[in-house]
Amino acid sequence: MIVRLLLQNTIFTVAMGALLFASAGTLHWPSAWLFLITSALLGPLCGWWLYRLDPALLAERLRPVIQKDQPPADKAFVTALIAAMLAWLVVMGLDRRWLWSDMPLALQVLGFVLFVLCMLFTMSVFRENSFAAPVVKLQAERAQRVISTGPYAHVRHPMYSGMILFFAGLPLLLGSWWGLAMAPLFLALFVVRIGIEERTLREGLPGYIDYAARVRYRLVPGVW
Repeated sequence: MIVRLLLQNTIFTVAMGALLFASAGTLHWPSAWLFLITSALLGPLCGWWLYRLDPALLAERLRPVIQKDQPPADKAFVTALIAAMLAWLVVMGLDRRWLWSDMPLALQVLGFVLFVLCMLFTMSVFRENSFAAPVVKLQAERAQRVISTGPYAHVRHPMYSGMILFFAGLPLLLGSWWGLAMAPLFLALFVVRIGIEERTLREGLPGYIDYAARVRYRLVPGVW
């Protein structure tokens, strides 16, 4: 699993770097290097932490994002999300190439903080929920149950709440107003994904309907 973790993290980081630098037309992009180096370091560290804490969850997280027992609607969502992310990275690279944006340094620093906070928050979700698979499915073979502790006591889908920090933080870090303008697209995609996940959990996970009645908010406390 550690070898797979290192391999996947390396491929993912190199692919993001290739898209960013190729579309930017330059390697002189310090904030992009900061993002990539941080990802290359924190990815394996977080994976090693998860391996020590919950190896079954790490094994689940390392599985493909398209799986046989995944609802067709979720397969379509994953395809749309990947396409949106590729376009997002290219747009931010083009923003750098043509110098469309002038981002204050303070906001770039804030973006880096949000990016790191996203990773820390995601780890808190993993600590609470051993069933946080990368796809929508019921894990009967692992005796899946409702999780209502930690961040799940406040929102039903905290993983997506944490990802808001990433999709807001990365364009700030990279100094791209155009990338930030695309962030609501990912929020809309998460809303669609939450609908798919809610239907699956309500229909197949005992106790989820009662949990949803107790925890009213799906994504942001007090909002939705």
